[in-house]
Amino acid sequence: MDTRDLSVPPHAPSRPTADKHPNRRHSRTGDSGHGGLTHDNARHTTRFTVIGNHLAQHPELSGLAIGLAVYIQSLPADARVDIKTLAARFPEGVTRIAAALRELEAHGYLRRERQRIPGGRIVTRTISCNQPGRRSEGEPVCSAPARPTVAPKERAPRKPLPAVPHPAQPAPALLQAATALLAGLRSYDPRLLLSACDTAHLAPGVAAWLERDVSPSAVRYALTSDLPPEGPRRPAALLAHRLVAHLPPPPPFGVPAPPPPAVRSRLQTCDGCDRAFRAPEPGLCRDCRSDLRTAA
Repeated sequence: MDTRDLSVPPHAPSRPTADKHPNRRHSRTGDSGHGGLTHDNARHTTRFTVIGNHLAQHPELSGLAIGLAVYIQSLPADARVDIKTLAARFPEGVTRIAAALRELEAHGYLRRERQRIPGGRIVTRTISCNQPGRRSEGEPVCSAPARPTVAPKERAPRKPLPAVPHPAQPAPALLQAATALLAGLRSYDPRLLLSACDTAHLAPGVAAWLERDVSPSAVRYALTSDLPPEGPRRPAALLAHRLVAHLPPPPPFGVPAPPPPAVRSRLQTCDGCDRAFRAPEPGLCRDCRSDLRTAA
């Protein structure tokens, strides 16, 4: 009988398909039944950056700080990495990017140094360190700055703010306008966010400017223009310095008008003694008026 054996496969099993990605490493989850991470990695041969796990898994850095460090380490030399450039590249904004850069600087992944170029201008040089504590050729050791040792529940003393000028006359309206001006500086630059204590210290200095007939917009421009590219480390101290260093002179006082000239009356002849005396109208002189009153 020409009957096919249904238990026999219709054709021989095909050969295993060749691995199209020989450089790809596959890992399986364990047999414990718990879901976990699986890597699907391919080896990079061009356009890659080596990042240490000490940065990628840093226990104290924020995710934004780690991401910025990875981005900065991937850039070529002489690339611009100032706050404004990074804020234009990433959506986090100036304030958060500045805070992340301070994190990297505190842990030794960044160093910022000011240098004077041949033209006399001072520029900020940013040095990226991929391994804090290791020395690269021609560079000083890149390490995190030493943190001051303070006793538990005790903070390092804060350096007092510089003194500011005060208005010549106490004027509550001026102080109120000065306080409002200082509180509004953060809308012009988020880095100029001041505490209530710093605002109270600076308000008399702003009031002294307003007392000298300086408009609020002119005061605001003098305080917010030409800030350092990386932002002031202590905004209140910078504003206090500017209030003192750039204090305008008092307005010129107007010369008082001379008093009106005295009006001299015409000479009159006394009707009683024919003596000449000055009076606006004819009549008796002072002596004759006195004798007349005495007789009366």
